[in-house]
Amino acid sequence: MDEPSKRKQVLGRGFNSLISENFDTSILLNSDTRIENIPIDSLQPNPNQPRKHFDDKAIAELSSSIKRHGIIQPLVVTPLKDGKYTLIAGERRWRAAKHAKLKNVPAIIRSSKELEQLEIALIENVQRVDLNPLEQALSIEALNKQFGLSFEVISQRLGKATSTVNNIVRLLQLPEEAKVALSGGKITEGHARALLSLKEDSTRQAYLLKTIIDQSWNVRQAERFVISIKEGIKETKKAHERTLSETPATKKLSQKLGTGVHIRRMAYGGKLEINFADDNDLDRILDQFQK
Repeated sequence: MDEPSKRKQVLGRGFNSLISENFDTSILLNSDTRIENIPIDSLQPNPNQPRKHFDDKAIAELSSSIKRHGIIQPLVVTPLKDGKYTLIAGERRWRAAKHAKLKNVPAIIRSSKELEQLEIALIENVQRVDLNPLEQALSIEALNKQFGLSFEVISQRLGKATSTVNNIVRLLQLPEEAKVALSGGKITEGHARALLSLKEDSTRQAYLLKTIIDQSWNVRQAERFVISIKEGIKETKKAHERTLSETPATKKLSQKLGTGVHIRRMAYGGKLEINFADDNDLDRILDQFQK
């Protein structure tokens, strides 16, 4: 099996397969879905759209892009009477298309019943225990993009904190190799969040991923590496060294005291941890300091 095929297998089973077997998958948005050109004046915003403010500058920029490239991602609408439609997803694109003076826009028409079915299926899907984190993220993203639901609304329907939902979806911003590692169980969600903290520094992000895997770093070590970078340490080697719990100095002290000694670095400063077996052992160690 070639590498791209392996990667595709690792990253998940495909969005359609994430829905339960008895679900009518024909209503999902996929490459075979029929896209229709709908008169732009026949569309109206969804009154339940949680987003009320649209930045004029951003709309103008999107409008310029639409003039050059067209609308790449179709809108999702549901029919009303008299040939009118309500926008389910894509109000920003619709506003930009109006700004670009388009007469028609590409859209996928879904009945209210179909939308309700799909929304329920996706909500149930996110709550499945057999999904890996990236598959959960794909389901939440679908709720956001196909229904125009804010992450706050999605979190309420899932019974999760909004911050939890946001953190899950952020996993989709991971580089491809990190997604493969997360889906394959080589790194955890905690590792993934540390990697995301370095998304503006792809070189050290890749270094951190490799080090986590090759040296079996725990989440705390990955976080310490990120903290070192954020504190302004420019040399990757030096940032790496700050993650170590043992140094030549701690090893020397450990030999002198006859017990384990470790460094625990924090955002500011850190702790020096000295192990002891019981109170008698503690007294023995304290005596060493007085010699």
